[in-house]
Amino acid sequence: MPPLAVRAWSATTALGRGVQAQHAALLVRRSGLRPNDFGPDNADGVPLPCWIGRVDGLEDAPLPEEFARWECRNNRLAWLALQQDGMLEAVRDAVDRLGAERVALVIGTSTSSIGASEEAYRDLQPDADGTPAFPPALARPIVHTVHSLGDFVQRVSGARGPCITVATACSSSAKVFAQAARLIEAGVVDAALVGGVDTLCGSVLYGFNSLQLVSAQPCRPFDADRDGLSLGEAGGFALLERVPADTRALRLLGYGESSDAHHMSSPHPQGLGALQAMNEALARAGIAPEDVDYLNLHGTSTPANDRIEAAAVASLFPARLHASSTKGWTGHTLGAAGIVEAVFCLIALQHGTLPGILNSATPDPACGPQIRFDNAQASIQVAMTNSFGFGGNNASLVFGVSA
Repeated sequence: MPPLAVRAWSATTALGRGVQAQHAALLVRRSGLRPNDFGPDNADGVPLPCWIGRVDGLEDAPLPEEFARWECRNNRLAWLALQQDGMLEAVRDAVDRLGAERVALVIGTSTSSIGASEEAYRDLQPDADGTPAFPPALARPIVHTVHSLGDFVQRVSGARGPCITVATACSSSAKVFAQAARLIEAGVVDAALVGGVDTLCGSVLYGFNSLQLVSAQPCRPFDADRDGLSLGEAGGFALLERVPADTRALRLLGYGESSDAHHMSSPHPQGLGALQAMNEALARAGIAPEDVDYLNLHGTSTPANDRIEAAAVASLFPARLHASSTKGWTGHTLGAAGIVEAVFCLIALQHGTLPGILNSATPDPACGPQIRFDNAQASIQVAMTNSFGFGGNNASLVFGVSA
């Protein structure tokens, strides 16, 4: 594929707001995880016993009045994330330069603003004929749809090209890069704002807990004694644009997607879909496995995911590769994980900071030499990231430095 420039990029997570906050936390190995202090409480009247990656300040940051129609936690985080690193200014500049219809929005999310729907159902009130109804403050249909996020970002950005919501669970905001690249390559648009936002809510916390996937301790990716994930929330964006070959920029070199449909929530036991996505991304980028310097793993800290991903990586990449999971820093941010970990790859390319793995001490026997627990510093040319979602929805992205 023709490489696409990443003209602007940002992420806001439990580590803080913007790229600088992410990089600083990676450097000093400071986790954003904390004991769960997010409601609703369980049947015993206490929060679910687990650790979370919560973004501070959302409760005190309502949307501007002009955007009140979209008011909810998820869109608050989207608005906060757009304010960082000149992100909103960059997309509005693209709209001015290229025309509103020539800028697409491809946004990923897993649960969007379902937290507002939970609140509405908890607070049902009788309407005029006694039928239970949403309270007036939450009787806003747009926030009760998965497209709430995309609709909001379209409104605030001014872009009027195709506006697409991708909801493929934990691969959502990785797959947005692939869909945007196809739109640009087909000539439908000249640029695309991609990204993803997901926020904590009861459906997420108790849903994953019902699958017995949530650890009571901070997650320990690829540790022999890991016992589950830590959930988090995040928002991030990137602006992709076709530019002349001699323009200096970080670039999306390739993407790979697969859908092995092995199981609704468990990965394929031989890593079939993961290998297909990684191989396709490498092929589209026109590089070999030995050309990759850093790989950000999906690495959720569940027993099955990490064992299978480790085996797939060991079968494909040489021992020199530095591969790690950063979910010990942010928690698993679900539909935002793809964009957050893409940003970590861009940080690695720009600053040479290769994260290790937090909280883990004893490597799983399935780990090959590629999986590194310690940070490293090195000048690199190619970084790759994996995002694997429920239902076998898998995506891998390859980023590089322009010549």
